[in-house]
Amino acid sequence: MFRIAISQNIQRNSKYQQTNDSLDQKLVNWILALGAIPVPTPNSLESNLGLWLKSIKPQAIVLSGGNDLGNCPERDALEMKLIEYARFSKLPLLGICRGMQMLVKEAGGILSEIDGHVATRHTLFQKDNTLPLPKNVNSYHNWGLIQCPENYSVLATANDGSIEAICHKNLPWEGWMWHPEREKLFTTCEINRAKNLLIKISNK
Repeated sequence: MFRIAISQNIQRNSKYQQTNDSLDQKLVNWILALGAIPVPTPNSLESNLGLWLKSIKPQAIVLSGGNDLGNCPERDALEMKLIEYARFSKLPLLGICRGMQMLVKEAGGILSEIDGHVATRHTLFQKDNTLPLPKNVNSYHNWGLIQCPENYSVLATANDGSIEAICHKNLPWEGWMWHPEREKLFTTCEINRAKNLLIKISNK
């Protein structure tokens, strides 16, 4: 079955001296709704990631939301390697919230602190004529994108003009600043767009 490697959040428990990887069950269910098998990627794999990927053989990659960039260096490093692997293997990739921020960082783009985008909803303005994106999305991020990196195009913006979705000009990669998995009911347009990006393109 179609396998999607997913990056994970890091949670530190000082009481028990534990560093735990975690993945929202809603995201697992969202990947399953695409008709794919989610394969969580351990953050401790950084030095052995190549061997793990060779064994798992993912057909697409999802960079999940969670930790702010810079707060968990091991996650940042692992996700950079996943991006490199997706480029080398020509795999489709979707970055969700933090995941889109990682794509921006990898491309040399600049993120800025942004107001009014935490625990709220806003209108989404699609800028192209490809498969539709939702008209209204959730928002849970403190950092935003004002200027699109050179190798990407803008797919959608928010009310304030900040960039909410991007796509790579040459690779099957997209970044969405909202969380499709956090909707009470998964929206058809997001499912269809993700299937087209992650599964259809991979099977060409």
